[in-house]
Amino acid sequence: MAALTLKTAIGNYGHTTPLKDGTVASEQISMEHIEVNPVIAIFRRMIRGMEFDVSEMALSTYLCARAHDKHITAIPAFVVRGFHHGAILYNTRSGITSPKDLEGRRVGVRGYTVTTGVWVRGILSSAYGVNLDKVTWVLSGDEHVAEYQHPSNVVSAESDDLAAMLVAGEIDAAIGAGRADDPDVKPLIPDARQAAVGFMQETGVFPINHTIVMKNEVMEANPWLPEELFRCFKEAKESYMQRLSGSGQLEAADQAISDMGQLAGGDPLPFGVEANRKTIETFVDFNIEQKVLTRKVAPEEVFAPSTLSLS
Repeated sequence: MAALTLKTAIGNYGHTTPLKDGTVASEQISMEHIEVNPVIAIFRRMIRGMEFDVSEMALSTYLCARAHDKHITAIPAFVVRGFHHGAILYNTRSGITSPKDLEGRRVGVRGYTVTTGVWVRGILSSAYGVNLDKVTWVLSGDEHVAEYQHPSNVVSAESDDLAAMLVAGEIDAAIGAGRADDPDVKPLIPDARQAAVGFMQETGVFPINHTIVMKNEVMEANPWLPEELFRCFKEAKESYMQRLSGSGQLEAADQAISDMGQLAGGDPLPFGVEANRKTIETFVDFNIEQKVLTRKVAPEEVFAPSTLSLS
């Protein structure tokens, strides 16, 4: 039987390189890799145009898309993770001295359903007591899921430059603004990395950013596909982990992954539903609290059934 050819769009990471360069291969599937930069552009093209058979996908975008009947299904292969406490900056001229002071202020974010934004808002609410409904969320872009309707405390900005708005004082703080070359712009949460590690150790939540999705029509025509995709991504990750544990100097991105693994107690990129159940359930709760989702969904509802027991 000829291998199934899949049009795929996934980022270039150490743990996906073995798939993209052919080091890890499958007898059942052949991947036709489409390069898309930046990676975030993949999400819109998949959600709005269904351009790929398999793609990388931000987790909140995926959950929002499923809630709006987009015909895609994920496997529990989580290819990007991150610590988010350092993602929110503020302008010291605003008079803000603590996260709680965000109430009554204008806080920028690229899109309301962006995964980093959901994580940061969830952390602000759960760990710092911020009432998210009392913050005005200012968007510098739109949502990948065009049908999504924002809460009433979300507004759009004319500018698409969060950093410039923050420096100018048009917003008091911003999530995911990148570098802002101004001495008055500083991280809102002091010692953010240590705070993120403390949050993870206290809650058991290791934030997930991106997963892998496939078109339902392709999955339904090839019921074996979810398991085979999971196997491929897992084998590629294991190949990468062997390289990380070897001798020799690591590049910066690889060193960051290695360091994250040490902080997380071993595996920097744990796959599977059970190993990530607490994280997934917490993230769903954050999405409900923030009105990205209207009902609670269990992991069993959103990941391919044949992959639920895989790890």
